[in-house]
Parts: sequence; structure tokens; C-alpha cells
Amino acid sequence: MRDLLLGTTRFNDLARGLPGLSRSLLSRRLRQLELAGIVDRHDGGYHLTEAGRDLKDVVWGLGDWGARWAFGPPRPEELDPELLMWWAHERIDSDALPDGRVVLAFELAEPRFHAWLVVDDAGASVCKVDPGFEVDATLRSSVATLYEVWLGRRPLLDAMRSGDLEVSGRREVVSAVPRALMLSPAAEMVSAAATSKRR
Repeated sequence: MRDLLLGTTRFNDLARGLPGLSRSLLSRRLRQLELAGIVDRHDGGYHLTEAGRDLKDVVWGLGDWGARWAFGPPRPEELDPELLMWWAHERIDSDALPDGRVVLAFELAEPRFHAWLVVDDAGASVCKVDPGFEVDATLRSSVATLYEVWLGRRPLLDAMRSGDLEVSGRREVVSAVPRALMLSPAAEMVSAAATSKRR
């Protein structure tokens, strides 16, 4: 439901964003949502009905509860850089970046992982192989640091100031990265929960 509410409609895209769920179980769940009148299948994808869209407050309410009471630091087995890149490519604000094609390279460590986000008029795409375009900015960090930032457990600018996350490249792209990388939809809830626990 979270991914559908965020605008993901294609089966393969839903499956990529839910790596712990088998494709057969995902298919069964989508059929159940169709039968319940929450999802319609048309135009090659799954789309929320009015009843499905009305679940938004319930889903985000559960996310808020999870941020306050259930989310902890990511466990080592949860640090999947490929999944993180998939999520990130869906949450890029292209309007915050300079016009034209922009290429962001990610050089992650522990485990070592390289990926490129190519952002153009068609949207953002993630590449696991060098796409052959000039890189406009490179982000370097550990996978754990980028996860903490993505989840809202640590402010992006704080990670940059400490040197745990380095961003280098064209000045106008580097300065746009904090605005362009919109982070997890739950990041604000996680950040607010962490702040209230510190009080």
C-alpha cells in the first residue's frame, strides 16, 4: 500500500521495492486488494481506487507509529545498497537539479558498491554499470551512513559536515543534492520520533 500510495503502479517496480516478498505472494496480495475494491488493474498497472486512496492516513499513521516505537538502526542484513539505490531513484526531485541530463555517481563502502543515477526529462533511472555519461556529482559514504540519512535518522547536512558523506563535482549540482534527494517518505516521521526521544 505504501508503494502504491507513492505512485508505483507496475508489478516489477512493486516487486523491486519489496525484496522480502516473493513475486507469487505479491501477485496474490494484489489480487486480494482488487477483490476488496482497493486496487484497479488497468493500463498495464495497478492503480488505487478512491477507497484505496482513502487509506493514506491509515498507512502513514502506521508509519508514524513504527517510527516512534519499532524502527531501530538498520541491521547488517538490511543494508542492501541495490535496494537503497532503487528507492533513491524514485525520490529524486529533478526540478531541484540543473536543466538537462544530470548524472549522480554513488561510491559506497562496506560493502563496496557503485551505482549511477541518471536524471533527465524522462525521469530518473538507476544504472549498476557506468552509463558512459560525464558524472556531474559523486556521493561517497558507507552503505550504513547513507541508510541512516535516507531513513531520517541522521540529517544529510550533518553527515556531509562530518565527512561521513562526501559530495563532490560540479558546484551547482553539489549544492542541489540536499534538495534533490528527497529521502524516504518516512524520514520526517523518523526524524521527529528521534528528536522527541532525545528530549
